[in-house]
Amino acid sequence: MAGQRPLGMDRLTDGSDLVDVLGDWTSTSGGRAPLYRRLAEAVRRAIHAGDLHAGERLPSERDLARALAVSRATVVSAYDELRSIGLVDSRRGSGTRVVRPPNFRPSGDGRLRAANPIINRASEHPGDVISLARAIDPGAPHLRGALLDLVHADLPALLAGSGYHPAGLPELRQAVASYLTATGLQTEPKQVVITTGAQQAIGLITQMYLRRGWTAVVESPSWPGCLDVFRATGVRLVGVELDAEGIRADLLAKAMAEHGPDLLYVMPTYHNPTGVLMSANRRRRIAELAARYAVPVVEDHAYTVGAAEGAPPPIGAFASTGAEVLTVGSLAKSVWAGLRIGWVRGSIETAERLARHKALADLGSPILDQALAARLLPQLAELGATRAMELRERLGRARELLTQYIPEWRWRTPDGGSALWIELPNTDARVFAQVALRHGVEVVPGAATDPTGAHDNFIRFPFGFQDETLTELVHRLSRAWGESRR
Repeated sequence: MAGQRPLGMDRLTDGSDLVDVLGDWTSTSGGRAPLYRRLAEAVRRAIHAGDLHAGERLPSERDLARALAVSRATVVSAYDELRSIGLVDSRRGSGTRVVRPPNFRPSGDGRLRAANPIINRASEHPGDVISLARAIDPGAPHLRGALLDLVHADLPALLAGSGYHPAGLPELRQAVASYLTATGLQTEPKQVVITTGAQQAIGLITQMYLRRGWTAVVESPSWPGCLDVFRATGVRLVGVELDAEGIRADLLAKAMAEHGPDLLYVMPTYHNPTGVLMSANRRRRIAELAARYAVPVVEDHAYTVGAAEGAPPPIGAFASTGAEVLTVGSLAKSVWAGLRIGWVRGSIETAERLARHKALADLGSPILDQALAARLLPQLAELGATRAMELRERLGRARELLTQYIPEWRWRTPDGGSALWIELPNTDARVFAQVALRHGVEVVPGAATDPTGAHDNFIRFPFGFQDETLTELVHRLSRAWGESRR
């Protein structure tokens, strides 16, 4: 069905499976050894870590060379090196397979590699690499003053309590409820559960609503970190295209009728990665479809930064009685990613169930972080407006640099948010990502956001860097683009 695609769990082409396992393989051995030795060392480490198993077939030299954007001779030499130390074996007709020496015990079982490599590398030291996988933003200026005020005014009372609030610190639940009410979504504190960031919120909702083999509808493209949460549960994903107003209602209606999904996940305000702001009419239509097909809706507003005055209220504001809409938010973009505070708003009954899942996960998010967030939430509109102004200036600078140094790239100016969704003409972004990595830039290729292949020639380009970093970033990408063109 046009515009509606099952998002496969294991779409692997041109050696992309091994590429994901290897990660930043070019930095192996400090980047001083020849490419073939760095590649061989990365495969050796993957075998010892348990990411590659005995008997597992490696890609052909030609396929892996194409996926890594290196010469076939580089891969041939790397495989020769691995054969010489007894870690792989090649036979005519069966290709090259992993071999485990006698009495070999891997240091891990490889299960963590089930997640997207972008998320895996979030815990790795980036070195001199500029990463486009996540925004690196300093904390809002208000943060220091609010923290000092908290220590002087609120700390004694907080320390006198037990510190356990699975549903969230009451003062913060009240602050979130007031904030959501101001956006047009009438909310009581009992409808709010505080989470350790929006990522945990999505994880807890997944535990509540989905089981292996069930179906979730998502936008196509979407953010890899959220897709990984669903996939880790064994959920079948169905992607629906977007247009300038958000997820297409006509295709969503067909997806609901055909697949009978158990959940719908959308990002209405400054969708990640496209930056689209969903219209009020589209939000109303989604609420109507969800009610008709009895499908719970998760609306993720974690990427809302300084939404324009008069922006549509959340989808939950359009929901009829009995419809189930869960509204997720976070302070990461407007305040600081290091303040791991998020929330979920639903019915009182849903919030109570969610709080039980939260208690099983960690007994509640850190109280001092929550108390700080409670102080900052009344200032969120002001903080968001300041951040949005900065982002508009940096967007202008990014467009200027890209137009000057990489004029072939194409993009639509986003409605908001902090990233451009850039189309690379006639280029597989996964291959370009390998070239860019050798030039010191970690790129998020479109295949990570939409495994169907519809966005393989796109990359996400966060532009919220300081001017010096942004300029260096574009220069590196320009050099990588020149090399990939050659």
